Amino acid sequence: MWYLAPLSNAVTIACTTFHIVPEQTTPIRLQEYGVGIFDSVPTKSAWKKVLNKNLVTVDDTIASTATFIKGGETISLLKPLEPKTRKKLIFELKVIFEDEHLAIIHKPAGILVSGNSFKTITNALPQNLKPSSVADATKPQPVHRLDYATTGLLLTGKTGSSIRKLNQLFEDKKVQKVYYAVTIGVMSLSGKITSKIDDKISESHYEVIRSVSSEKYGTLNLVKLDPKTGRRHQLRKHLSSSGNPILGDKDYGKEGFILMKKGLYLHAYSLEFIHPLTKEHLLITDELPERFTKIFGEIK
Repeated sequence: MWYLAPLSNAVTIACTTFHIVPEQTTPIRLQEYGVGIFDSVPTKSAWKKVLNKNLVTVDDTIASTATFIKGGETISLLKPLEPKTRKKLIFELKVIFEDEHLAIIHKPAGILVSGNSFKTITNALPQNLKPSSVADATKPQPVHRLDYATTGLLLTGKTGSSIRKLNQLFEDKKVQKVYYAVTIGVMSLSGKITSKIDDKISESHYEVIRSVSSEKYGTLNLVKLDPKTGRRHQLRKHLSSSGNPILGDKDYGKEGFILMKKGLYLHAYSLEFIHPLTKEHLLITDELPERFTKIFGEIK
């Protein structure tokens, strides 16, 4: 159940907010550094928009997407007028791990991670996570994507520095992700799929954990998936291209084999990485949904 609740009725007058850059060991692009330093510009794409609108200056010079930060600069952001009434999304999320810097939540099916819709994980996060007491605390932000119909673990940052560092971990491929899916048809016990997606190199490894006979589908497989790249819809496209689409996939499934009203059988099961601030080794898992175990039984 979710609903709207008023957050405030205050009118924010257009103003300029400032940030003084601490000493940097190496220059960094403003669009990368700026993530999380202003609540109203929480992502790289948001930074691109305000930069293109000439709303940002660095030491009184209009900044662009080509601007680099070296340390000691004053970054100024012109804040546009905000609506008279802002609302918050009341939507309960299961928090699996949380500290001052980051949180990992369970994303249910049927909700967008972000975007122009009001009902998104991004808009629900502030009502579900504890405020950080760290100096650069900001509005919590997801640092990767899960499809609308996919369930499982979603990593979010709670401070500007953690968001930047987590983004870098993903870019450096230092976050290990494991998914589980239910696929249709006979498969090899293990393998890798390397077909290009949008003309880009893509790679997914798979291992069949269990297979069962199905009167309707012939064979259903519980498949463990290890994506080595992060293309949009990569696992769904790869499995479909190999002739083993994911059960419930309306976009890439076989005609006549679409499972209606039960969703996509794709689950983000685990995340493993070194915490970028505490240096703790984290391996977080999210148990398989009941609809998986109804087909294959308990998996140990």
